[in-house]
Amino acid sequence: MSRKGNPYDNATIESFLKTLKTQEVYLNEYATELEAREEIGAFIETIYNAKRLHSSLGYVPPEEFEQRFLITQAT
Repeated sequence: MSRKGNPYDNATIESFLKTLKTQEVYLNEYATELEAREEIGAFIETIYNAKRLHSSLGYVPPEEFEQRFLITQAT
């Protein structure tokens, strides 16, 4: 939660929620709460955390960023 009078504290989660809603939730209909939890969890793990480009990582997917990091640490 943001501190009183500081709207920027919440920017990261707001950005994530916007992405989640526009790329997963609004595009699908879920029959049950369990199905929604499973599908949203799968989106986060397989798309958002693995393949989606992240501006904070230089516009590369997290998996690629991690591989680059491990290579630089090994040398």
